[in-house]
Amino acid sequence: MAVVRHRFLHFVLWVIVTSVSSLASLALAQDQCRTCHEGLGDTPSALFKKDIHAEMGLSCADCHGGNPKTEDMEEAMNKAAGYIGVPKGDGISEVCAKCHSSASIMVKKFNSVLPRNQAELLSASVHGKLSTTGREAIVPCTKCHGAHGIVTKTNPASPVNALNLPKTCAKCHSAAGYMRTYNPALPIDQLDKYRTSVHGKRNASGDIKAAECANCHGSHGILSAKDVRSSVYPTNIPATCAACHSNAEYMRGYGIPSDQLEKFTKSVHGISLLEKKDLGAPACNDCHGNHGATPPGVESISKVCGTCHALNADLFSKSPHKKAFDQRKLPECESCHGHHDILVATDELLGVSANAVCSWCHGKKPESKAYLAAKRMREAIDSLGNSERAATMLVQEAERMGTEIGEAKFKLREVRQARLESRTMVHSFDDEQLQEVVEKGFKSAAAISDGARLAMEDYHFRRRGLGVATLIITVLAVSLYIYIRRLERKQAKS
Repeated sequence: MAVVRHRFLHFVLWVIVTSVSSLASLALAQDQCRTCHEGLGDTPSALFKKDIHAEMGLSCADCHGGNPKTEDMEEAMNKAAGYIGVPKGDGISEVCAKCHSSASIMVKKFNSVLPRNQAELLSASVHGKLSTTGREAIVPCTKCHGAHGIVTKTNPASPVNALNLPKTCAKCHSAAGYMRTYNPALPIDQLDKYRTSVHGKRNASGDIKAAECANCHGSHGILSAKDVRSSVYPTNIPATCAACHSNAEYMRGYGIPSDQLEKFTKSVHGISLLEKKDLGAPACNDCHGNHGATPPGVESISKVCGTCHALNADLFSKSPHKKAFDQRKLPECESCHGHHDILVATDELLGVSANAVCSWCHGKKPESKAYLAAKRMREAIDSLGNSERAATMLVQEAERMGTEIGEAKFKLREVRQARLESRTMVHSFDDEQLQEVVEKGFKSAAAISDGARLAMEDYHFRRRGLGVATLIITVLAVSLYIYIRRLERKQAKS
């Protein structure tokens, strides 16, 4: 009985396989276009054998039109039968959109989960703009996906497979002559830079999870980096990077944290960029690079920070800390300020208190030169801050009295500037150089305070003078009144 059942199952499977083969052969026999072209041995027909559209049962006529059931060439390619030949320009994407934008075809007929807005997104993208001919879009569907050998993006042979996409994009973006006709400002070394990055190296080694072009820029709806809707617009970049880097599950196995965005949003850079919308504030790519993204692979991290904070970096490079940091292979700016969670630099960072970063190395060595220098530097900056506050209070008090203190208010800027310069000069870690800057602030603060005091003294002098004058005038007025009354009484008696 078991043998009979086994043979029956074999028979059923044979019937199914035979039926499928017969149907496929019948469909192929009915597609005279393929029959003819395969007989010619041309490349398109050879490629189409492995095309996803062929697997789904589509024929040549579904894209090119015509009658695929006749062997007569003229009848098959008759325009009356809908023959359009090889689509040109925007006609290529329009042919693709006939199916790919249709729910009735993609969902009901092929049960596809592919989105149906690719053509719409493409037309609104940078690639959908007019080409140099002025008659068609820059990029049709086949430019990236190919024509007759199209396979799914998960297929290693697909030009839009994650491992092949960088080369596909580079066909245009690395061509100097081609890119010059559209945007001469765009660099053409993106692929070379990408291959030097962590992302590019992992991609080249076969890691499909590593970021490639579409992960950051998108695919069909790519927009200019200057477009506020673009995924690589400055204020959107942190979220774009976080799509991978904040996903703990996705990042598992790479040995890096997934809390960078959380820290960045609370940092001075993140608040400036994301809350205040300051496009001059750095996003991820400003420090890590764009296509060459990698933790700063430079001599030191100060080379990265120094692109914006140039004076600070220059002072540090000449400071005694430079050699010490190099010997111990310490990151420079990052050691004191952090990286993703950089907070607003305050005077509290300087000195030998428990909260000061100087204390991390020098806090327990009160007899050392470095400890004493840090202490003096903090004292100098605190003194300048106190002088500025005292001068400001005097100016405000003089202003409330109504005295003219316009020049003093203007000179307050000199004190504020000296305080800002002193915070920058801290990076020299030379208390003598810092003292020179602080002294300029002290002199300005002293001059402002003296001017405000003189203005208030003048105010009080004028008030006293006014009081005395008012008293004299009052006495004279009373005396004159009494004198007049006496005259009136004498005249009345006479």
